[in-house]
Amino acid sequence: MKKEILVLLVIAFGYTINAQTIDPLVTKDAKAQEVWVDSILSNMTIDEKIGQLFMVQAYSNLDIKHEYFITQMIEKYHVGNLIFMQGTPEKQAALNNHYQSLSKIPLMIGFDGEWGLDMRLQNTYKFPWNMTLGAIQNDSLVKEFGEHLGKHCKRLGIHINFAPVVDINTNPANPIIGNRSFGESKENVTQKAIAFTQGMQKYGVMANAKHFPGHGDTASDSHYTLPVLNFDKARLDSIELYPYRKVFDAGIGSVMTAHLNIPSLEPNTDLPTSLSKNVVTNLLQNELGFNGLIITDGLNMKAAANYATSAEIDVAAIKAGNDMLLIPQDIPASVRLLKQAITLKTLSEEQLNFSVKKILKAKYWMGLNNYKPVVLENLQEDLNTIDDELLHRKLVKNSITLVKDAKKNIPLANLELKKIAYVKLGDDSGEHFVNMLKNYTKVDVISDSNLDGLIAKLKPYNQVIVGFHKSNNHPWKSYKFEGKELVWLQEIARQKNVILDVFTSPYSLLQLKSFTNIEAIIVSYQNSKLAQELSAQAIFGAYILQGKLPVSIGDEFKVGHGIDTYSLSRLEYTIPEDADMSSKKLTAIDSISKIVLKKKMAPGFQVLVARKGKVIYNKSFGYHTADKKTAVKNSDIYDLASLTKILASLPMIMKASEDQKIPLTASLEDILPSFAKTNKATVSVKEILSHYGKLKAWIPFYIKTQDSITHKNSGTYYKSQSSSDYNVKVAENLYIRKSYKDSIYKYIKEVDQRENEGYKYSDLGYYLFKEALEEKYGKPLNVLAEKEFYSSLGADRMTYLPIEKFNKSEIVPSEKDDYYRNQLVHGYVHDMGAAMLGGVGGHAGLFANANDVAKMMQMYLQKGFYGGRRYLNAETIDTFNARYYADKNNRRGLGFDKPQLNPDVKATCGCVSDESFGHSGFTGTYAWADPQTEIVYVFLSNRTYPTANNRGLVRENIRTEIQQIIQDAIID
Repeated sequence: MKKEILVLLVIAFGYTINAQTIDPLVTKDAKAQEVWVDSILSNMTIDEKIGQLFMVQAYSNLDIKHEYFITQMIEKYHVGNLIFMQGTPEKQAALNNHYQSLSKIPLMIGFDGEWGLDMRLQNTYKFPWNMTLGAIQNDSLVKEFGEHLGKHCKRLGIHINFAPVVDINTNPANPIIGNRSFGESKENVTQKAIAFTQGMQKYGVMANAKHFPGHGDTASDSHYTLPVLNFDKARLDSIELYPYRKVFDAGIGSVMTAHLNIPSLEPNTDLPTSLSKNVVTNLLQNELGFNGLIITDGLNMKAAANYATSAEIDVAAIKAGNDMLLIPQDIPASVRLLKQAITLKTLSEEQLNFSVKKILKAKYWMGLNNYKPVVLENLQEDLNTIDDELLHRKLVKNSITLVKDAKKNIPLANLELKKIAYVKLGDDSGEHFVNMLKNYTKVDVISDSNLDGLIAKLKPYNQVIVGFHKSNNHPWKSYKFEGKELVWLQEIARQKNVILDVFTSPYSLLQLKSFTNIEAIIVSYQNSKLAQELSAQAIFGAYILQGKLPVSIGDEFKVGHGIDTYSLSRLEYTIPEDADMSSKKLTAIDSISKIVLKKKMAPGFQVLVARKGKVIYNKSFGYHTADKKTAVKNSDIYDLASLTKILASLPMIMKASEDQKIPLTASLEDILPSFAKTNKATVSVKEILSHYGKLKAWIPFYIKTQDSITHKNSGTYYKSQSSSDYNVKVAENLYIRKSYKDSIYKYIKEVDQRENEGYKYSDLGYYLFKEALEEKYGKPLNVLAEKEFYSSLGADRMTYLPIEKFNKSEIVPSEKDDYYRNQLVHGYVHDMGAAMLGGVGGHAGLFANANDVAKMMQMYLQKGFYGGRRYLNAETIDTFNARYYADKNNRRGLGFDKPQLNPDVKATCGCVSDESFGHSGFTGTYAWADPQTEIVYVFLSNRTYPTANNRGLVRENIRTEIQQIIQDAIID
């Protein structure tokens, strides 16, 4: 007998230590808390005590009649708590202050903000849904999310946020939980819930575990009916109750009781669990030992409201053991019925006092013993911060999950071999996804009204990206494919290499009968702008994917599955603070833009800034021309002028140096034997690249082809139509005699060298390098640059001869030429010498947008590596990015411009490091990279419009002024 008693005691003791032993409502200054609570409780009337049990719905978007109703609830019925619903933060804050001023005891303000204040309030921050967060492997990020939400709630005067959802969503058909759950793994759900709770409660905002005892495996919505869970106690202990025990031990302050029918817990199948003493008192408080605040789910929900009258439901909920009634529907009747129950002793005053004391303890925990009104100033700014955006980016980046990659396609490499099409499925927009994909390479959007037409259009493509885009408005929106879309997807996948990117719930994949023909599958979880942009970046290897599925997709992909990727060191696209830059300081660029446009220094321009491999500013300003008909877009391309030297000729010279075809020590006669007997024969490659080879600055070749009196183009040299002898196109309806190229090189050979040694910037050397490169490699320079660099870099908007590839509407004109071509130079190179060579010069002729210029500059900054490929050796980059004649007051490197040695020269802002390098161009272009600060800066304009005499941009040093702004925006 004694042995049996001992066993029972051991069991009892073991059971007790598994129950919660802490009181999450007790503060560090417990004695002061107790004094405050007791002093208030001892002076309260029965009516005031009953009033503390109610949390009433309050709206900030309703009329004065609603405000009067809430006022009456506070003043007449002593309601002690409000839950704010729809509206705006400004109006809620004002109403909060007003309502608090009416209440004898500070009101507890509740809110339903599972993914942020955006769940209820306009113009507030929207973080990802729980299902998205469930894919994250780093729980500290979820804690950080809780911290941010805690700050937001605290700022707005919210004391309890009804989150996190700790339901384990084991039923894919669940109509109300789904995306609101962290997933189907009880361990993952629990870890995420604890992390979130710790983060939010750190800022004095109480968390709330919902929906007890577990709403994850229901097939109906308790807003409309009473869901049934036919599980035995063992199953509930193993799954549904698991996270509650853990979050209770972690100190969560409150729990929400759900309206469910669970026969194994409550034999009365008509009685919702929220009204069941067996569930609320016996299970939650006694068995699990929860000492925190117990709050019902909304009592306006049909699962509860259908049980009895509103007042009867409220009384039943309190009798069951709930402390607080959420959204009661009839306060006057409930007060009467509760008072009657106390009189009749069906509800003891001790139980009432017990709950009221807990509510007051919670209010002290929330800081309401020292209540202060919400500060109304700067509310919008405080609720939408840069830090919120940075966290949002981290959450999304860490969630996106690569589910399948049969051919190791992700990330996409070898872009020169890819012809990519994008096909949209779903009923929402994929605009941001497509735009970001296009930042990396050429991607064509293909659509058709019928499948046969679509398949025919896809024939030329060897890579198809299918984006499935569903509404991101709220987590209850449908995530399903239409039947037609499933057929189209399988047929596309049968014929093409497909990457399927799902911008909705992973449960959408359950509809696919087969995954066999789909080479790669990515789950991006939501169709937000950020998810679209970051998913596109991951496809091209800008950062690594490491998310894991929070739910299973049948037997094909189990919970926790996900394939980690690797980075290809391509540019990312983000916000300045993500690269330790100041958004606020960079707005000074926008201010300068207004000056440029107002003073007509250029009709329009592009500015791009990247740091640490991240593009953090990429904007276009103004128009193509003064008529303001075509606004400049980021995709528009400009004549780069002398940037051609470092973006076309120089990379090929570097390669030729590595291939030992053009050694730096070689002389001109070595690389071009035809110069053997000229006055330039012994000039070295190193001297020419350093602009130290005594070459004249330039030769106006076009003047030699004009009548010396009329200054009109001579018919000897030009025709308006192409022919076998006149087939070199200079501009629209202007062709030069094909043999004139020989004359150009003859003039260069024969022209005198400068008498004095020293630095003199010259274009002539690049005419010679072009000729040497084409002889060494047997292909035109434009073909070489495209093949060796642009194509694989994904620089599809960097090209010579743009009129052959792009619509004129995408090309920015450079000048109204009234001296040579006598037309608007549009789609043809501005430089006269390059034009006379047919548009392909070693010194000019290249066109691009700022984004593609940045790719080349970033490749240089990364010592010749980009997109998973080594283009040039690091040693080569270092060799060319060095001065060899600095002692002769020559700042130039080999091909690259370098910071000025003379402070009076404005080659740079004077604020960049000596390691930095770049170039400027005659048309108003500039590209610069600094290894020390890891900054790439690109400025493109057509300052030569309407004429080359428009020198305001140069005179006022706009390009280097912007460079100074960029430098000043670095956050130490």
